[in-house]
Amino acid sequence: MAQINPDFAKELKKYGAFDFNACYNCGTCTAVCSLSDENNSFPRKMVRLSVLGLEDELQSSVDPWLCYYCGECSTTCPQQTDPGELMMSLRRYLTAKYDWTGLAGKLYTSKIWEFGAIIFLAAVILVLFIFFHGPMTTELTSEGGVKLNTFAPWKQIEIGDWIMAGLLSFFLLSNIFNMYLKIVVSRKDISVPFKLYFTELWALAVHFATQKQFSKCDTQLSGKKIEFSTYWIIHLFLMTSYVIMLIMIMVFLPWFQTDNIYEWWHPQRLLGYYATIGLTVGVVYFFIERINKTSEKSKHSHVTDWTFLVLLFLTTITGILVHFFRIYGLPYATYYMYVFHLMVLFPMLMIEVPFSKWSHLAYRPFAIYFNNLVKAAQHSEAKNIAPSLA
Repeated sequence: MAQINPDFAKELKKYGAFDFNACYNCGTCTAVCSLSDENNSFPRKMVRLSVLGLEDELQSSVDPWLCYYCGECSTTCPQQTDPGELMMSLRRYLTAKYDWTGLAGKLYTSKIWEFGAIIFLAAVILVLFIFFHGPMTTELTSEGGVKLNTFAPWKQIEIGDWIMAGLLSFFLLSNIFNMYLKIVVSRKDISVPFKLYFTELWALAVHFATQKQFSKCDTQLSGKKIEFSTYWIIHLFLMTSYVIMLIMIMVFLPWFQTDNIYEWWHPQRLLGYYATIGLTVGVVYFFIERINKTSEKSKHSHVTDWTFLVLLFLTTITGILVHFFRIYGLPYATYYMYVFHLMVLFPMLMIEVPFSKWSHLAYRPFAIYFNNLVKAAQHSEAKNIAPSLA
């Protein structure tokens, strides 16, 4: 029997939702959505479940993750209930519900927790450097660069990176497993054949690498067609830059944090330049979008949206400055900026990847994967039932 939460509207508003109770279920949002079909009539269905307070059904649904927030549903809603922002709020809400630690819910609904966690993790990095940094030598390399690995030996930094990678993987994967329990295991009407977990893996990899469904979102605003593919390309550029930089610092740090900083044609330098350009372009673009509110999707910004952009911007700028100071032989500027760089980078990764904004990067392709499992299992059972009925 479905359990109704009469206070669900109050809870969801903490995650950014507006007065969705004004919805009278006309279906305009579904009619204009380029991603809605006979199997996924979103956002209409999600609005209805939210109005009724059917939390269990919401938590077992993948629909919020199938929406890419083009904003057309909000633009055309006759009641101005902003269904696009509701879907975004549901993604924040679901992120909190997948998280067994409860931290995601606190970070999304409390500024004190959000900023307190950032300050605490930054302080941890500062304390570690105060007590364990190497010599702050002013001696330069033969090429005139700063010996950063003397001050921050890559072996010690790599150990810290592996510890951080282990924690991030543990929290994110355990939350994804909880997501799987809610979406797949909770379904009592189907049984997923074991082989489907492998046959559907390709789609998971494709959607994680490309977010290709994003490019299907075209909007029709004020009679002028806006190709959402431009937004997708910039988003993909930012995402791939972020992932490349994450892999470089966590897996290939000895290769990346080399004192051989003048040979720009080396792969580690080229990848670093690609990531730096991608992060800079992406952050500037989304900053301008949110400041100018030029599109429906950027009109409403949750505090965590700004926090992520600011942290990513500071990480990018400080990384550029560290590289600049190293090349031009400025030892103390390099050392202090490197510490500040890690004081921003560490909390951004520890907070955003498993508990906040950037967890969407993992949840969306896994939602598509789990949805494919359910549909394939339903199709398989239908094929088995058909001969018996005949």
